[in-house]
Amino acid sequence: MVGLIRLSMMVLAALCVAMPAAAQEPPATKPEMRENCPGLVASGMPQVIPAALRLALNPDQVRITYSGHSTFLIESPQLVRVATDYNDDVRPPVLPDIATMNHAHLTHYTGRPDPRIPHVLRGWGPSPDQPARHDIQVRDVRVRNVPTNIRDWITGGTERHGNSIFIYEMANMCIAHLGHLHHTLTQQQLDEIGRIDVVFAPVDGTMTLDTDGMIEVLQALKAQIVIPMHFFSSYTLHRFLERAKVHKWEVEMAEVASTVVTKTTLPSAPKVLVLPGH
Repeated sequence: MVGLIRLSMMVLAALCVAMPAAAQEPPATKPEMRENCPGLVASGMPQVIPAALRLALNPDQVRITYSGHSTFLIESPQLVRVATDYNDDVRPPVLPDIATMNHAHLTHYTGRPDPRIPHVLRGWGPSPDQPARHDIQVRDVRVRNVPTNIRDWITGGTERHGNSIFIYEMANMCIAHLGHLHHTLTQQQLDEIGRIDVVFAPVDGTMTLDTDGMIEVLQALKAQIVIPMHFFSSYTLHRFLERAKVHKWEVEMAEVASTVVTKTTLPSAPKVLVLPGH
């Protein structure tokens, strides 16, 4: 019996020596890289992007990562990081240098932005008669806004200048975020927005602009890449995609939430690029 016990102990010791990796703790990661993206919780799939965020960009490249709902992380060649519609529910997995927000409801802004963010740009002014006006330059990124109106959810009327279309200029491209857009655009607003290469468009068709109105806006903007957002479900997304196909727009369903765009590789005709998330 003693010999059997001794043999068992020797076998156990050998197994422990043969498998040291199983006992090791995983390497520690930075807290911001461990954060989950709430925007993808509904889909039940993890957002596999932290490794991509560590990759350097060429001088003509911009990386766009969908965090969910109306929030994107935009990264410039000099790695200026911009978070759109920054709020308490959906945030990118890294701290941005610039956070832009809109006023429609709490999934588009926060009253408590992280104090470490150097530039927090609110898309609404102190009163309906004082619209927000931003035009800032941070290294290789310029951010400006064009105010638009939104519905007043309490009275059913109109809140003047409660939304902003933010335009992000970098790598010789102009990227626009339509925010919580509730109406088509005037010629004055289109002139102020200017040429757009990539546009983030809310396509829910009910809480923001209806589908016909959104198609009209996108045709007026003439962006070469349209990235849908604010669609809540596959049903509302595909309702918009079917309408886009009627207008002969190409539709691409991306497998990952991050993409890199350059001026020279923009499509010649409008293309809808769907990044995974809601």
